Amino acid sequence: MGLITLVLLSSICTNIAILLLWCSSCIAHSTSLSNETDRQALQAFKARITHDPFHVLSSWNDSVPYCDWQGLLCGGRRHPNRVIALYLGSQGLVGSVAPEIGNLSFLREIQLQNNSFHGEIPSQVSFLFRFHELFLDNNSFEGEIPPNISRCTNLIQLRLGYNNILGKIPVELGTLSKLQVLRLENNRLTGQIPPSFGNLSSLYQFLATENGLSRSIPNTLGQMKRLMHLMLGINNLSGTIPPTIYNLSLLSHFEVSANQIQGSLPPNLGFSLPNLVWLSIADNQFDGPIPNSISNLSKLESLFVSENNFSGKFAIHFGGLSKLTYLLMSENHLGTGEADDLSFITTMNNCTSLIVLELGANRFGGVLPNSIANLSTQLTWFSLSNNQIFGNIPIGIGNLVSLQHINLSVNLLEGSIPTSIGTLQNLHQLELFGNRLTGPIHVSFGNLTSLIVLYLEDNHLNGKIPSSIGKWKDMLFLNLSGNSFNGNISKEIFNFSNLIKLDVGRNHFIGSLPWKVGRLINLEILDVSKNMLSGEIPSSLGDCTSLEHLFMKGNLLQGSIPLSLGSLRGLQDLDLSHNNFSGFIPKYLGTFKFLHNLNISFNHLEGEVPVEGVFGNLNQVSIVGNNKLCGGIPELYFPICQTRRTKKDGKPHVFRLIVIICSCGGFLCLILLTYSLIICRRRKEIKESTIFLIGDHYFKISYSQLHKATDGFSVANLIGVGSFGSVYKGVLNYHGETIVAVKVFNINQRGAFKSFAAECEALRNIRHRNLVKILTSCSSVDFEGNEFIALVYEFMSGGNLESWLHPHANGGQGEQRHLNLEQRLNIAIDIATTLDYLHHHCHTQIIHCDLKPSNILLDDDLTAHVGDFGISRILSNVTGRSQNETSSIEIKGSIGYTTPGIVLLFY
Repeated sequence: MGLITLVLLSSICTNIAILLLWCSSCIAHSTSLSNETDRQALQAFKARITHDPFHVLSSWNDSVPYCDWQGLLCGGRRHPNRVIALYLGSQGLVGSVAPEIGNLSFLREIQLQNNSFHGEIPSQVSFLFRFHELFLDNNSFEGEIPPNISRCTNLIQLRLGYNNILGKIPVELGTLSKLQVLRLENNRLTGQIPPSFGNLSSLYQFLATENGLSRSIPNTLGQMKRLMHLMLGINNLSGTIPPTIYNLSLLSHFEVSANQIQGSLPPNLGFSLPNLVWLSIADNQFDGPIPNSISNLSKLESLFVSENNFSGKFAIHFGGLSKLTYLLMSENHLGTGEADDLSFITTMNNCTSLIVLELGANRFGGVLPNSIANLSTQLTWFSLSNNQIFGNIPIGIGNLVSLQHINLSVNLLEGSIPTSIGTLQNLHQLELFGNRLTGPIHVSFGNLTSLIVLYLEDNHLNGKIPSSIGKWKDMLFLNLSGNSFNGNISKEIFNFSNLIKLDVGRNHFIGSLPWKVGRLINLEILDVSKNMLSGEIPSSLGDCTSLEHLFMKGNLLQGSIPLSLGSLRGLQDLDLSHNNFSGFIPKYLGTFKFLHNLNISFNHLEGEVPVEGVFGNLNQVSIVGNNKLCGGIPELYFPICQTRRTKKDGKPHVFRLIVIICSCGGFLCLILLTYSLIICRRRKEIKESTIFLIGDHYFKISYSQLHKATDGFSVANLIGVGSFGSVYKGVLNYHGETIVAVKVFNINQRGAFKSFAAECEALRNIRHRNLVKILTSCSSVDFEGNEFIALVYEFMSGGNLESWLHPHANGGQGEQRHLNLEQRLNIAIDIATTLDYLHHHCHTQIIHCDLKPSNILLDDDLTAHVGDFGISRILSNVTGRSQNETSSIEIKGSIGYTTPGIVLLFY
């Protein structure tokens, strides 16, 4: 028996050993498979990442054990190689979350917040039954919240805020009894807050602000006794606040602002919610009084009740609210208009942390108490605008040294502005408009060097604007209108290069609008109306290309409407009425696409009214009170414009007799022709150029200026094309607008440089009334670094003689034009006197070498001017040879041209 027993025991031990070895092998194999599952899931996660700016996933490769990969945590007593946490927040990752993440079955935490993940939240996260925390906030996730996430019964924190999640909040989330934090803010959620949320007995933070939630707040939320943060602002919630909410004694942050909630606050609010730190119910429809029990909220830091219908006496005692930082109660009906309405300010002496005090747009009456001098020195914002406050502004306001914003506008305040305000060097914005303030702006205001907004309009202020305001370097909005300021508009104002709005209308300013107004390149609104300004509109105003609203009505301004205003393409409103403007209505006003209100009535304008743009809409234009206007749309009832005859200014009227008398005899005709030549040469006046010269030299000009003047050498401004280049029409701004012709030489054309030099040499020292005037030259580089040469001439509005003699020679379809005998004779005389000057009266003899009708240019009086000296010869007074001649056999002039130019005049 003993031997048998021993054999049996030996056999059993052997079998047990074999079984243990087999089990060990199975466990090892199972562990290996589980580890491989985690690895594959992580690799699938990495494959969905399209951008990894910090290379946090660079370690995710097979050369490193995955538990050592960055952003992973493995652990657990029984399963040390299983992934339990994924920490990849704030890494700039871009991509989507792979569904395989549901295979990380030991995962407890996912932190992917503050990245750029997109796509839907994979429903496979519901497989993670060990889940505690899911942080997906501040990404770009889309789609709906997976309802089956409720299977993660161990979930403690669910943070999905700041995404693009839509749809309704799943009612299934109400089964997550361990949930403590639920953040859904800043998404596109709709529908009702599920009443099932009353079962979230562990919840202490519920945020759902900035969504599209609607209907009323469920009264079941009052069952969440641990709730501390309830934030539901900026939704479409309606109804009233459930009374059960006021029983949540641990509540510290309560926000329902920007909804449509009605009702009143319970009188015992300050006792039922004693732990309130943040109370925001602004922008709703609450009414009734604000409970005095708020005085009991000793932890209160922020109280936002603006934009409601609260009314009645405001009598909160702030002595116990020492932590109060923000108090905003504007746009209600608080106050009774009585003298003690603002007595509560005296109780705020202990609110030493107060930063913002906003009480505007109520019914507070009485005087502003001197106790404002004892308010917190941390106060940066103080507003009591749109009330019924009277009396003086207390001098003690200067004690509030941190003030950045003061708004006491639209009250009944009187007296002068306290000079103590000039000590508030942190002040950015001062609004005192719509009161009864008197006196001048004190020179101490120049110390407000941080000021960017000053609104003093509609008071009784007077005197001159002190020059000390020149220290306001950052001023953006300045409104002094509706006062009695006098003298000249302070030139210092026009040094505010950042200024966006300037309104000095309805004062007693005199003098002209300074030239420096052109420095206000960011100006969008300019109002100088109803003053006593005189002189002309400075052409520099055209440099204010950001202008959208220009009001100059009711002054003594005169002269023409400058052409430079044509650069103000963004104008929407233009009022020049009730002045002394004369001349024509600029046609460019009809091209302004955004101009919808034009008033130029009651001036001395004349000529034809355009019909384009704003002039075509009777409701957008006013032109009455200009008796010399004609044309326009029929609804304006102006007379029809008469056809104007060709000007004869400066021409002897005896020419009218020549055609008649010439038939009486050749000798008499010759005498009259000689007499007319003498008279013509004596009576022609030399036209003065409006171009600004630097000393006795030609003004300097750059490629950039010519590029701007010709609208980038636009084809629309192309006048003609010659052998060596092209000619463009342009507009230069030099103390006024000057229309010029810019001849741009093609440097790739052989002989272009020589032609440029010859023309410069020929014209640099000669002066004659019948020569095309050269204004300046430009030798520079263009925006691409290529060499650029050009000549700038005075523009001849009449075109060239060729276009008058043969108007359809180049296929043009313009209106047929004719030269009568008198005009032809005048042009011939002009050309003859020019050649006589060049050949016999220059200090060096000049031979044109290419005289033809296309090189004879006419101004608006049809006075002829000889141009294009590109192949001219300058002869030496000693040798008679050309100074610029390179070959004696070089062909000069136009090929095939033989007919003398003057003969063409009599075809």
